[in-house]
Formats: sequence, structure tokens, C-alpha cells
Amino acid sequence: MTAHAASHVYFGLNPMWVSTCILAVTYAVIMSEKINRAIVALVGAGVMVIIGVLDQEEAIKGVDWNTIGLLTGMMILVSISRRSGMFQYLAVWSAKAAKAHPAGILLLLQITTAVLSAFLDNVTTVLLIVPVTLAICKTLEVPAYPYLFAEIFASNIGGTATLIGDPPNILIGSQVDLSFNDFVYHLTPVILVIMAVQAVIIHLLWGKALRAVPEAQARVMAMNPTESIEDWRLLKQSLVVLTLVMIGFILARPLHLEPATIALFGAAVLMLLDNWSHHSEKAAHNVHATFGDVEWITIFFFIGLFIVVHGVDVGGLLNLLAGKLVAATGGNMAHAGYAILWASAILSAIVDNIPFVATMIPLIKNMAPSFGGPEHILPLWWCLSLGACLGGNGTLIGASANLTVAGIGERNGVPFKFVTYTLYAFPMMLLSVAIAHVYVWWRYF
Repeated sequence: MTAHAASHVYFGLNPMWVSTCILAVTYAVIMSEKINRAIVALVGAGVMVIIGVLDQEEAIKGVDWNTIGLLTGMMILVSISRRSGMFQYLAVWSAKAAKAHPAGILLLLQITTAVLSAFLDNVTTVLLIVPVTLAICKTLEVPAYPYLFAEIFASNIGGTATLIGDPPNILIGSQVDLSFNDFVYHLTPVILVIMAVQAVIIHLLWGKALRAVPEAQARVMAMNPTESIEDWRLLKQSLVVLTLVMIGFILARPLHLEPATIALFGAAVLMLLDNWSHHSEKAAHNVHATFGDVEWITIFFFIGLFIVVHGVDVGGLLNLLAGKLVAATGGNMAHAGYAILWASAILSAIVDNIPFVATMIPLIKNMAPSFGGPEHILPLWWCLSLGACLGGNGTLIGASANLTVAGIGERNGVPFKFVTYTLYAFPMMLLSVAIAHVYVWWRYF
């Protein structure tokens, strides 16, 4: 297949070098952030096909439709659920549960963010939590920066714990056929430890010094979480459907269902219930609003990226690099795992972790024969996930959630300087990866 698919490159050029050049240019333009990344990925994909590295049929084979379906379904579920006000309720409830004590609120908002991020996209989580956090900080008259910083970390750490928490995990799970339960079993234990350590560090850095005057605390305690609920019927419908979707993920293997089927069917059912509740005009508006909330830029970025990376795989570069990596680690899987963990973390702090992981997956797959087959390289996938997801905390550009929080913060008068953030975040990120290193050594190697 590879030779056939790569035999029609114009002018008889070497398909490996042509596909590598297309990948390098695509990545360089994405990193420059001068042009929308979805446009860049789609243009790169188009060039792969037009220049002859792939034909259209082969390009479509390279797209992981399970990932696309899972992302789209979860985006629709969150869009509808958000209208009920349940997420704002959680944030206000957290503030009251901490008795309006600034350090307690800091801890509970981190826990809330981490838990939500395990089940929702990180960007969605921070979009829901940050505005409420800013309102609570304003009412308490305390600086918002420590809270927003902590929520960035909590979103990226919490998202690492499950299949659906972070796009790199969705990619890995779908392309390697790992279930929701696999991620929970292998990653959640270490994530709980890392989350606890980071919460202690954030408390020592900021939490213990935070103070609020009694009058401000009284104002927070006067807030009523139930006032956040805008649609009680939709809240009940959303909770039922989301619960069934989570049960579906857990039972996916015995049910012989893929995550995309579960997420999209759940999304369709919740849209149906939402439409039944309204008159035709309102229902039509809700459908348009729901589909409008889907992050189509992200969806088409993934489609373009899958085709570009598939072109590089077909061209033969990833097979060559896999052989070099195996040789460099002396055929020792533990050394390969550590190399993947740390390289993923450092690079994910500098470049977006989604294209990086999309490139690494076929590379690691190509290493399988050297280690005795696909079933023997399972630890390498956990190293890739931990490195890519945790590494995103290292700088403001490491993950989409970081830039989202920084943008909302700056619009509300909370400055987010790249250097200041990195000086705090990078050492904390390295510590979290060191904990992950000890965990994979203890559990797998």
C-alpha cells in the first residue's frame, strides 16, 4: 500500500522528503499563529493529495473519524448542558462550601476544574469556570491571578485522567483502541497524586497569604447557587443523558460500541429532548445555536492534520525515525518510555500538543515490532499521554486552555505575562512530570 500510495509524486520526487517538507512547513506556519491553524492544516492536507503523496481515497483513510465523532458529540452535549446553568452552580457552590475563605475557595475551585476537565474539553471547562471565578474574586476583593493560574493547572492535570478529558488522550485512545476504563485504570492514580502536590504548592505560593474582609465574605455567603440554574427541566435532562453517556463509555467494550457512537447518540438524544421542550421557533433557534457552539475550527484542524501526518507515515519518515529511536535507546523499552515522556513534556510546553501527539502515534506504532508487538508497548502510550498533557502547563502557549484563561483574564484587568507565568509554571510542570516518571518506573518498568 505504501509504495503504491507514494508512487505518483510529481517529477519523481522522493515521497519521504516531499511529505516531510509539507509537514515542516505546516507546523512552522501553525506555530507562527499568523494564519488560523485549521486553514493551515487543510491547505497542508490538500497539498499532500495534489502533489501525489496520497490519493483522495488514501487521504480519507488517514482521518480518524472516531476522534472527530467523539469531539463533536461532546461539544454538542456541553453546549446544551451549559444553557441549564449547572456549571455556574458548581462554582458558586464551591465558594460557599469553603465558607468564603479565600484559600478554601482556591482549593475547591481547583478540584471543581479538575473534575470537570476529566469529563469535558479543557477549553470548555475554563470558559465555564473562569467568569464565575472572576465574579467571586471581585466580590471577595482578592487578586484573581492565583485562582486563574491554579485553574489552568487543574484543567490540564484533570484532563489527563480520562479518555475524553484532553484531545491528546482522545487521539491516543481512538488510534490505539484503548477504552475509557483503560485510561482511568492506568492514569487516574498518578493524576490524583500530581493534583494533590500541585494544590499544596499553589497554597504555599499564594493561598496561605490570601485574606478577605468579613464584609466581603458575607457577600459571597449571601450568593444563592440555585439562582445560577436557568432551566430546571434542561438540567434534569442533561444530567440523565450525561450520566448514560458516561455509563456507555465505561461499558463500551462489552457493548461493542465506539466512543464516537456513544457521544453522538447522546448528543442527538439531548437535542431531541431539548427540542421537544420548546415551540418550533425556539426549537429551531436552539438547534442553530447548538451547532454554532461546536468548535468547527478544531474539528477541521484535526481532519487536515490527520491527512498531513498520514502522508508522512505513508512517505516512510516515521518508520525510519522509529527505528532510530529504538536504536538510540538500545532496544530498552524503559529508556524509550522515559525518552517519550520527557520529550513530549518539553515539546508540548513549546508547541501545541495536538499536532505533536498526532505525529508521535504512528511513530510509536512503528516501534512495536522491535518490542514484541503492539500489546507489549502499552506503557509507551501512557508515557506519551502523561508527557503531552502535563507538559501543556509549562508555558502560556502549551495548551489551548492556557491561552483561553489568559485572554479572559486580560479582558478583565488581570495581566498574564508570558515570562511571569513561565517562571512559576515551568518548574511546577517539571515536578509533575518527575512524579509521572517515578510512577511509570514503579508500575511498568
